[in-house]
Amino acid sequence: MNREDFEIFNSGVIYLDNAATTMKPKCVVDAVVDYYTKYTANAHRGDYDNSLRVDKEYEGTREKVANFINVRPEEIVFTSGSTDALNMIIYGFMEGYLKSSDEVILNKGEHASNLLPWIVLSKRVGFSIKYADLDSENNLTVENIIKKITPNTKVISLAHISNTIGDIRDIETIGNICKEKNILFVVDATQSIGHIKLDLQKLNIDFLGFSAHKMLGPTGVGVLYGKYSLLEKLVPREYGGGMNADFNSSGEYSLKDIPTRFEAGTQNIAGVIGLGAAIDYLEKVGLDNIHKYEMELRNYLVEKLEKIDNIKIYNRNVNSGLVLFNVGDYFSQDVAIYLNQFKICVRAGNHCAKMLHEVICDRATCRISLYFYNTKEEIDKVCEVLQDQDRILDTVV
Repeated sequence: MNREDFEIFNSGVIYLDNAATTMKPKCVVDAVVDYYTKYTANAHRGDYDNSLRVDKEYEGTREKVANFINVRPEEIVFTSGSTDALNMIIYGFMEGYLKSSDEVILNKGEHASNLLPWIVLSKRVGFSIKYADLDSENNLTVENIIKKITPNTKVISLAHISNTIGDIRDIETIGNICKEKNILFVVDATQSIGHIKLDLQKLNIDFLGFSAHKMLGPTGVGVLYGKYSLLEKLVPREYGGGMNADFNSSGEYSLKDIPTRFEAGTQNIAGVIGLGAAIDYLEKVGLDNIHKYEMELRNYLVEKLEKIDNIKIYNRNVNSGLVLFNVGDYFSQDVAIYLNQFKICVRAGNHCAKMLHEVICDRATCRISLYFYNTKEEIDKVCEVLQDQDRILDTVV
């Protein structure tokens, strides 16, 4: 689908690492270049035409993001990415909210961005972290989350789609449980935002974060969503230009309204504008169409991989475009280096989910992550190359 919009594919590369970052369509690149070549100015600083146009594009993207997930524009904060967004939530809100007697529920299938900040904060505050068990297929179920909930549970934090196993978590049911039990619900939507439609009016999510570069947008920009009543209690982590209303030598200061108070200094303006173009593009293609085609590709890939000797698949039955596998006893990075000889790009390693090996018992794996611009012909090439496994070590050595 729509491969003609991505110039990079003219090089013959077979890009299957979309969970790490996605390719950028021409319209996104053009939007960024136009800012740098036609109307460069700072945002919220000037009273001249270029600056006013920047303001319009910048705030226009905030409205696009809000409409994309069905929330209010003032509940959208621009960040440097989902890692930044989660850190803002955890250190800007949770540090003042959680007490030593409290409990936070996580799971071992999470990305480092939704584990390490919690671990660091728990050492400061003293609250307990409880890990919901993954099931026999390494999926996170509602039932296993419920088993960990106690009267001391104050927060549940999880990815909508795991960046490793690729299971889609039932955030609607979990959100309803959190609402019923007065538990804050934090969602990392990084792996789902460009693949599945999210309507936050139907979901009880208190905080949510995602990155632009995993939904066709530029790197270095992301989004923090928070319910307005919670953003009012969020403490800024950065202070400086643009976020203050006034300050003086007596030490008195006041901050601007939400969300501007959380966007100190000059933001990644080009990135924000590129994110707006990416949202326009995704809405034109249609997330339902994207997900349907991804699943067609995934089913085709799994079916072909299962016919190859020595292939172990760790997530046979999930409804996302991620496939986690290993080839016999070969080290995953050796497999990735071998595939690279054929211009095939896959991810190898722990995928920033360093606790998952405690569950699946293998520290490193290969990951193929599909997107709508991938093809069955590319999958055929991958499977053809993986059949010739004797060449893996020869290539690496």
